[in-house]
Amino acid sequence: MKVLILGGVAAGTKAAAKLKREDRSAQVTLITKSADISYAGCGLPYYVGGVIEERGDLIVNTPEKYAALTGVTVYTLREAVALDSEAKTVTAKNLETGEDEVYDYDSLVIATGASASVPPVEGVELSGVFTMRTPDDAIGMRAYLEEKNVKRAVVVGGGFIGLEVAENLKDRGISVTVIDFASQLLPNVLDPEMAGYVKRHLQKNGIRVITGTKAKAILGDNQVSDVRTSAGTLPCEIVVLSAGIRPNTGFLAETGLEMFKGTILTDGGLRTNLPDIYAVGDCAMVKNRLTGAPQWSPMGSSANMEGRTLAQTLAGKEKCYPGVLGTGVVKLPGLNCGRTGLTEAAAREVGFDVETVVAVTDDKAHYYPGSDYFITKLIADKKTRRLLGAQVLGTGAVDKMTDIAVLGISMGAVLDDFDNMDFAYAPPFSTAIHPFVQAVYILENKLGGDLISMTPAEYAAGKAEGYRVIDVGQEPSIRGALHVDLGKVNGPIEGLDKEDKLLLVCNRGKRAYFLQNRLRYFGYTNTVVLEGASYFNEVRVGAPGAAVSPEEITRVKGLGFLFDKRTQDRFNARVITRNGKVTAEENRAITEAAELYGTGEIAMTSRLTVEIQGVPYDNVEPLREHLAKAGLETGGTGSKVRPVVSCKGTTCQYGLIDTFELSEEIHERFYRGYHNVMLPHKFKIAVGGCPNNCVKPDLNDLGVVGQRVPELEAENCRGCKVCQVENACPIKVAKMVDGKLVIDQAQCNHCGRCVGKCPFNALMNYTDGYRVYIGGRWGKKVAHGRYLDRVFTSKEEVLDVIEKAILLFREQGITGERFADTIDRLGFEAVQEQLLSDGLLQRKSENLSAQKHLKGGATC
Repeated sequence: MKVLILGGVAAGTKAAAKLKREDRSAQVTLITKSADISYAGCGLPYYVGGVIEERGDLIVNTPEKYAALTGVTVYTLREAVALDSEAKTVTAKNLETGEDEVYDYDSLVIATGASASVPPVEGVELSGVFTMRTPDDAIGMRAYLEEKNVKRAVVVGGGFIGLEVAENLKDRGISVTVIDFASQLLPNVLDPEMAGYVKRHLQKNGIRVITGTKAKAILGDNQVSDVRTSAGTLPCEIVVLSAGIRPNTGFLAETGLEMFKGTILTDGGLRTNLPDIYAVGDCAMVKNRLTGAPQWSPMGSSANMEGRTLAQTLAGKEKCYPGVLGTGVVKLPGLNCGRTGLTEAAAREVGFDVETVVAVTDDKAHYYPGSDYFITKLIADKKTRRLLGAQVLGTGAVDKMTDIAVLGISMGAVLDDFDNMDFAYAPPFSTAIHPFVQAVYILENKLGGDLISMTPAEYAAGKAEGYRVIDVGQEPSIRGALHVDLGKVNGPIEGLDKEDKLLLVCNRGKRAYFLQNRLRYFGYTNTVVLEGASYFNEVRVGAPGAAVSPEEITRVKGLGFLFDKRTQDRFNARVITRNGKVTAEENRAITEAAELYGTGEIAMTSRLTVEIQGVPYDNVEPLREHLAKAGLETGGTGSKVRPVVSCKGTTCQYGLIDTFELSEEIHERFYRGYHNVMLPHKFKIAVGGCPNNCVKPDLNDLGVVGQRVPELEAENCRGCKVCQVENACPIKVAKMVDGKLVIDQAQCNHCGRCVGKCPFNALMNYTDGYRVYIGGRWGKKVAHGRYLDRVFTSKEEVLDVIEKAILLFREQGITGERFADTIDRLGFEAVQEQLLSDGLLQRKSENLSAQKHLKGGATC
């Protein structure tokens, strides 16, 4: 039997290797367009991020190693260009020689995979635009990041790969914006409310997300500088196109193969409509295991299983590929996400009578260190109680939760089948009743009428209109809601009629369910529990003008909303700018936001952030959503690196450095890059273009001042009676001494105004640089910073010193003290020694991972 396999990644190599093990007599030939075979495509984002360090780790097998191991004949750099199904031949182009080669077969396996889909927008050919599909893509991207010192990235596409790339770029200290044309992240993967939680989580963790937004053009001269979108223009140095993939089947268009949108239709045996031709992997349309409907599921896991099953079929075994469930799992910053089966929307579309639940449960024993939560959405059929789908979010083993659902769906399980399953339990791993079973119990309670609830999707759609919100938390936490102490409810609650529509909300859902159980016993007829509770939902009670609790004032302060103490419920929203600079489109978005959600007034803070005045508490989240669509965010408060401020060094006649450029780099690398790094107190940075100190760099925790160090050539001095250099020196440190010009370098502030003043060229040369001040502060206590002994001559040196100063403050500062206090306590010389060496950078990973300064000293 002569078997020809087209494609050498997952499905093709698996099919070839398994077939040779099944039948050593089979003549198996594999041809592939790439020079590599069997590479770890799913690991590419982690190579970009540096988690996978070496290129070789991405290659599972070299062609030579694979051929020797399996007995398969391998030809790389061969691109299939034509198929003659009657003659049973495939024509391939040898990409090294350019010549056509013809391969005959008894059985043909098409496993040509898929390629990244490149949207038809202007600028995709620019340097700095990448896709993420092959090892060369990842290798090229990582090299570009390092060579260009990239600080800002735009990822086009919010699917699995796009979000994995975003996480890894963020881990490199790059400011990342993800845009997606769909109205949500992970479309057709998660239901909208679950995707909404993911979006909020990413934004809280420093990844900007803009959905419902189309990339219109990629801008730049030769290399990327911006992406123009329907929501505005986003500055960046790299663009990652991850807007989907397309099957590599163009060469098969006129062959008679039945296809749908480029995918090859197959039956349960992975056969096509043409004799002795099969298709597997990312180019093949298989079926949904649950519904039997055609489904394209381009995943590495299913590709391997399809390849293995087909090999057994070709070897004569009775095998059938049962289909896919679209199972997937993705790692995000501080959150994992798993899913399988049908989404709620898909289940309704195919005719199921759907019931769902969103449950928040412990992921392991709550008292065990590192315990956290799972957010689980289950989808089931009401009539049959059959499990149809599951979506799980959490910091822990969401894959385990997802795999339980995979097994149940594949075995046709109904909810009751899970009731007493003897899952493994020990405190480090799980809860006594498994988290998945707990979610099943909650759904069973709902189906049985023991729980009457409102889903997060229903709540977001406004179904709670007309309900009174009852806060069942251990402590009051929902502004405007009536707090009820569960432990004291032993009868009807004063002030609540038994016919009142009551929405019961606690932190996770359990206390609200317990209260509902009691209230129903006491005759209350209209109680509803909010699924997911306040842990998952953004619960808002319309209470215009009502006082905001101190806890909530503190929380929204962390979002950049400062309480206007003249009012009960209004805040001033600080919109982060790049040193006071915004685009015209951003300015329009800020103006619109001020009119829609504030008083219509805008102010500038002393540190050049924009402040939208008079925002009612109920408008905090709508305002943030509005700004996010334009790529803007609020913030700039707390014990963190604050937005950088600088003078206009490119405008001022005395400016010595491009303060805008430097301050933008500091903003991206340290304000955005260290967004989640907690410090003992606030850390302010200022950049001044010259020693005039208009922006007071020496009164900030760290200040940078442009320098022009004069280089005196004393031999050219003529000893003029009226020295032009002496006259030009504003601080009078250039003096004639014994007929010769002398500049006291210890006193010179390096303003550069003396350079070029001597008509005899005694002072023509200079060195531009930067002076770094540390330990300044202003406010209740004032301290003038002291400059480091060195004048730095490269921007990279300055950025490294800034990073080391932040790391030192985090590592050696005491919670609540300012950087000036840390320096005083440790001693300037000791601090300077550390800032001029590399020990702090070597300890960076350990330092940033430590749980420190969880509540710093900043009060604004």
